[in-house]
Amino acid sequence: MYHYTAIVTCLAVAFYFFTSTQVARARVAYGVKLPAISGNPDFERIFRIQMNTLEWMPIFLPSLWLFAIYVGDAAAAAVGALWVIGRIVYFIGYREAVAKRSRGFAIQAAACIILWIGALGGAVWRLVH
Repeated sequence: MYHYTAIVTCLAVAFYFFTSTQVARARVAYGVKLPAISGNPDFERIFRIQMNTLEWMPIFLPSLWLFAIYVGDAAAAAVGALWVIGRIVYFIGYREAVAKRSRGFAIQAAACIILWIGALGGAVWRLVH
């Protein structure tokens, strides 16, 4: 069973839900009415946090689960938790200024690279052995 990976998956989805609520709050705070997605730089940064998180989910989730299958549940969950932490750091930085998003982006990107390489390596290893 992949209990730890399931928990990290739930944390990632919860974080995405949180970013969605932040966009709704920012719409009200900055007066950006639906369907607009621009008009206030502070709103636009919050919106981009949500969209960037959504853009990374299809990279992160399959890599996380394939890593869990081919390498191990606990290791996948540890690297997956690092991805969630990276997204939180990204949120905190980008919310303040575009220039402050890089550290969080690098953390989550590195976690995804580790997960993807581990998943691919594990799949190839099992194929040839």
